[in-house]
Amino acid sequence: MNLLDRSLAGCGWMLLAMTFICTAQPADSAPTLDSVLAPIRAKYNLPSLAGAIFTTDGIVEMSAVGVRKAGVAVPVTTDDLWHLGSDTKMMTAALAGTFVAEGKLAWDQKIITLFPELCDRLPEQMWNVTLAQVLAHQAGLKENLDWHALGRNGSLTEQRLTAAELALTTPAYTPGTYHYANTDYVVVGAILEKIGHQPWEDLIRERVFRPLGMTSVGFGGLGTTGQIDQPWPHLGNGTPLSTNGPTVDNPEIMGPAGTVHCSIGDWAKFLIDQLRGGTGQPALLPTEIYQAMQTPVPCPHDWYGYGWSVCYKPWAGGNALTHAGSNSLNFAVCWLAPEKKFGVLVCSNQGGDTVRKACDDAASAMIKRYLASVKTTTASDVDKAATTLAEGK
Repeated sequence: MNLLDRSLAGCGWMLLAMTFICTAQPADSAPTLDSVLAPIRAKYNLPSLAGAIFTTDGIVEMSAVGVRKAGVAVPVTTDDLWHLGSDTKMMTAALAGTFVAEGKLAWDQKIITLFPELCDRLPEQMWNVTLAQVLAHQAGLKENLDWHALGRNGSLTEQRLTAAELALTTPAYTPGTYHYANTDYVVVGAILEKIGHQPWEDLIRERVFRPLGMTSVGFGGLGTTGQIDQPWPHLGNGTPLSTNGPTVDNPEIMGPAGTVHCSIGDWAKFLIDQLRGGTGQPALLPTEIYQAMQTPVPCPHDWYGYGWSVCYKPWAGGNALTHAGSNSLNFAVCWLAPEKKFGVLVCSNQGGDTVRKACDDAASAMIKRYLASVKTTTASDVDKAATTLAEGK
């Protein structure tokens, strides 16, 4: 039994899995979450809006309103799949954490030790860059590479290794300064593939999704091409894209940075585990892994951990964790309040600025709804939650 297996056994994993299955229902007399999301969807004229409120004990409420494709009367459901975009990054960070828990990787490990073949080509400024800096967008790497060109040759593992070598040997910024970059997480994916000897997709299924019971997870665009069997992608103006399906997404090479899709129930399982682990409760990994992920890495702009933006919010009783993601055709955002042991998530099958505002409103409304239901919460806290949230990256 390896360290990861021991951490699962030591945390009473079967009990944790059962916790995810159980959902706490609001009082029968209370309006459903549909009544919160439907007016916001209508206000912004979105095809759909889905959301969930959850605590460390499980899902409190979840809902999906609207249609899979604008102009077609096929309703979305809570079992539908939603594209998470850059919210994938927190999942890749958790995957890295499984290797740290096993002693096969260290947060402060220098990248040069993971790519010894680059010793003669790595610029001097990159010699002391660590895994933590890559995860926190402080490695000085370009925001994006020519993903389409890089994705034309070789297996996915070979493509990501080529991308990592190119990125590390041609940095764009001074290491130690914050520059949000998809490239960072493609590099992390290449590292994990080197030490795990499998594609990132297989590793994250085996080490994160399967143990958490996330059975709906996939990668890339949604639905069967030409069929309205999942939420259809929409442009920022609300127009349905001309087609759908697995290939309607960013190139596969970008997987570790943003290609995961799943149901809102399965995404909630991952976020509940983050809440539990970050507050010292039984979880997939040791508490120190979550604490590292959820703590900003010091730099001039001290607010990003590993896959998480961290910011103080009065309604959260301290620091809140957040992230947003979009492949320009879908949008997803989540907020966690570790001190109050709850969180919310919101998804839509439209890209652009309008959906960002709508999801921000929906997250605010759900936070306010939850806080109002907690008897120990003050009216002041509820009022603070009604203000517009600052969106995560």
